[in-house]
Amino acid sequence: MGYVFSLVLSREITEDEMTTLKASCTGAAEFGTDVLPTDTEVTVTRMGFDDAVSPTLADAIESALAAVTELPEIRVSELTVPGQPVGDEGAEAKEPVAAAAGTD
Repeated sequence: MGYVFSLVLSREITEDEMTTLKASCTGAAEFGTDVLPTDTEVTVTRMGFDDAVSPTLADAIESALAAVTELPEIRVSELTVPGQPVGDEGAEAKEPVAAAAGTD
């Protein structure tokens, strides 16, 4: 298990956009649909990451954000980072942290 976090995009993406993101992202990315936190009538894409490749959590997040910025007209609406184990795998995780990037 690597660095775990998720991004909520500003809209639902197409199959071509998903293919582009999969090719651009480091680590494993899972895609699903969700609703915009600020407007439950807007369907968006949620990307879940488990990045065992990047050396730090910050590098993993920066890589994911850079991949999204390669697609025109898509922004990140939310970043959620659950508590990450520190040191050994048995370490207790803290509560998730969510940050909204903007509204649509």
